[in-house]
Amino acid sequence: MATAVTTPKLTTTFIYKRLPISLPISSHFLSLPKTLASPSLSYVQSHHHHRQHHQRRHFSVRAESENGAETARQYDFDLFTIGAGSGGVRASRFASNFGASVAVCELPFSTISSETTGGVGGTCVLRGCVPKKLMVYASKFSHEFDESNGFGWKYEVEPQHDWSTLIANKNAELQRLTGIYKNILKNANVTLLEGRGKIVDPHTVDVDGKLYTARHILISVGGRPFIPDIPGSEHAIDSDAALDLPSKPKKIAIIGGGYIALEFAGIFNGLTSDVHVFIRQKKVLRGFDEEIRDFVAEQMSVRGIEFHTEESPEAILKSADGSLSLKTNKGTVEGFSHIMFATGRRPNTKNLGLEKVGVKMSKNGAIQVDEYSCTSVPSIWAVGDVTDRINLTPVALMEGGALAKTLFQDEPTKPDYSRAVPSAVFCQPPIGQVGLSEEQAIQEYGDIDVFTANFRPLKATLSGLPDRVFMKLIVCAKTNKVLGLHMCGEDAPEIVQVSTSIKML
Repeated sequence: MATAVTTPKLTTTFIYKRLPISLPISSHFLSLPKTLASPSLSYVQSHHHHRQHHQRRHFSVRAESENGAETARQYDFDLFTIGAGSGGVRASRFASNFGASVAVCELPFSTISSETTGGVGGTCVLRGCVPKKLMVYASKFSHEFDESNGFGWKYEVEPQHDWSTLIANKNAELQRLTGIYKNILKNANVTLLEGRGKIVDPHTVDVDGKLYTARHILISVGGRPFIPDIPGSEHAIDSDAALDLPSKPKKIAIIGGGYIALEFAGIFNGLTSDVHVFIRQKKVLRGFDEEIRDFVAEQMSVRGIEFHTEESPEAILKSADGSLSLKTNKGTVEGFSHIMFATGRRPNTKNLGLEKVGVKMSKNGAIQVDEYSCTSVPSIWAVGDVTDRINLTPVALMEGGALAKTLFQDEPTKPDYSRAVPSAVFCQPPIGQVGLSEEQAIQEYGDIDVFTANFRPLKATLSGLPDRVFMKLIVCAKTNKVLGLHMCGEDAPEIVQVSTSIKML
């Protein structure tokens, strides 16, 4: 039986033309922000099925000796990678497949990163995309229980959640995945060294006291969460710790208005914590389309999350009973069991020896690279979040693959950032987007057509819940080309993933 839905409203900026929209095909896949991009198991496993033995090529360079004669310098490895995250593993595996001898060093596994702990797989696999998405899945059940009542489901007792079971199963999965990544490197004939790598000179890396030489050194150590230095900040947690807490928060303050803050707000709200989000600005998700920003905040508020806008943290106070209070520029809110900072991440470049060898960095510690990912030192390269370009897992994968081609296939390859990079935010309801926001499109193209729909989804007609969906399509009025696609609602990331067959021009 057909069901009527609200007719999508049509708003126009400058000119409106009702023309058919052409959707040309593109080969892009959905790129998810970190903590966002979550590789499926089948994708991870597919990397190590077709290994074959190959003839290794030996790479060497020639240097002038003191008497003017040339001498060939031999190295332990053609490529030495510091950091076994997404970009580092991709570059190392590809380089080995191209005939290079490759080593990777990585810190011992831990669910929480530190100066001495890390793990093969990096942020996305161990402290970002994967564990975050597992927590999102866990948190969505409470909403689904509420939805089920309208479909005839009855429960004799209220469903209860066991936090320790979730954390134990999540950590077991992370152990399994880090083992898979180790096997990927092993099957690609990449030497894996456990320890902290530090650059000694342009061709030498120290790993816990043992020196290794390499023709090329790749830095792919990613980033780490940043907690501002305010009084009492030692009582706060970051996103790493939030994924591995010994107990579920009863009442939590989340400081930040970006995608990490909203994702964790949804997680803890779904797991029945009392959630308060403090943001310095008037709206969440700076840089996103304005209508999306308004819609997601409204929907999250309906689900019970309290937003404190234009409030900046000034201090954290701990009471005798262990509870925490957050002092802001507008006053003090008391009674928190946890206070979490989601105020961004910074490149993890401390204590790598970069300054000593002359590698140039930005003020935030990001390694400066050219269009081929080469640093200011010709033999040292960098990919991924440590360069602070586009901090998305698939982008790091692209950069790693391009670097391997540049160095070992005699095929100089620049990472391609020219096309629109899709992204998702796994808040609740989630967001999927690709291309330009309305504001960006106006600035760049002037004449645009904007198509929007704000409607009640079919599922909500029986559940009785106030869930809604918002969709937005931005089109160039002159060419009828799609400039941007934005959606907030159930399954938005998956829908946008399918829609990335649209070629953004």
